[in-house]
Amino acid sequence: MKSILREGCKKGLQLTWTLGKVIFPVTLIVTILQFTPVLPWIIKQLTPVMSVLGLSGDAAVPLVIGNFLNLYAGIAAIISFEFSVKEVFILAVMLSFSHNLIIESAVAKKVGISWSFVISIRLALAIGSAILINLTWDGGQEQAKYGLAPERQAVPDGWMEIILQGLQTAVMGIIQLALIVIPLMIVMQYLRERGWLDRLSDWLAPAAKFLGMERNTSMTLAAGLTIGLAYGAGLMIQAVEEDGVSKKDMFLAMIFLVSCHAVVEDTLIFIPLGIPVWPLLIIRLITAIVLTAAVGYVWNKLERERRRDLSHEY
Repeated sequence: MKSILREGCKKGLQLTWTLGKVIFPVTLIVTILQFTPVLPWIIKQLTPVMSVLGLSGDAAVPLVIGNFLNLYAGIAAIISFEFSVKEVFILAVMLSFSHNLIIESAVAKKVGISWSFVISIRLALAIGSAILINLTWDGGQEQAKYGLAPERQAVPDGWMEIILQGLQTAVMGIIQLALIVIPLMIVMQYLRERGWLDRLSDWLAPAAKFLGMERNTSMTLAAGLTIGLAYGAGLMIQAVEEDGVSKKDMFLAMIFLVSCHAVVEDTLIFIPLGIPVWPLLIIRLITAIVLTAAVGYVWNKLERERRRDLSHEY
């Protein structure tokens, strides 16, 4: 048991260091940026196109903040305005697909997936879903009634306080990362040495196969679905290094997880906004399954044809 704890802690600290080198500077920079003219300028540029998404100009504020920061910041921004139920639902769907873009995309790059690809997929899903909902749903015009919501942080006074808040947020992000990743690596090491990891992979293998992936990708999917993209990246990195997950399978896993990750937390935090959350969860799951299965089918078909062509040449 001591060897499991030692090895798990070692891997957890290594992953915390690897991810921390990305999360700390990005969190610091983005936290500072929100108190500069940068975000207001971006919001001003987006305001004219909000009507295409079925949103008022004010909706640009939570969208920009949620994408630059996280879901909690986006929700805190939503309750600052009076939106209709339809607008809040559209915002919730968009932010479910596309939030915390900079950090989560930078972390995804650590497993060899292009950050531009991750951002493009998430933004396309967010914009596409908003347009579809706006065109197909005529209801939800009544004003949304908000329940409990995240506390709003006091605006820092002066650059020194802004920098200090940025440092505090970044440090807390690393501490939170370590508190999740290190115990997770210990549990994973225990499951690996006791053979439970192989059994769990067997149980999840049919789902992975349906999505076009090999069975050794199943743990990556499970981690991302439950604990999120940023924290689940720890298991993804380990999967690439130790489980021999192929570039193709990691690519497909990333497509699935950018569409649908941290399904419990990311769904429940929208309850205070007074919108139906089950449709929100179903939309994310169906989108992730259909998109990943389609890409996996085409990719595997092309690979089979390429191998067949090569065999004919020989």
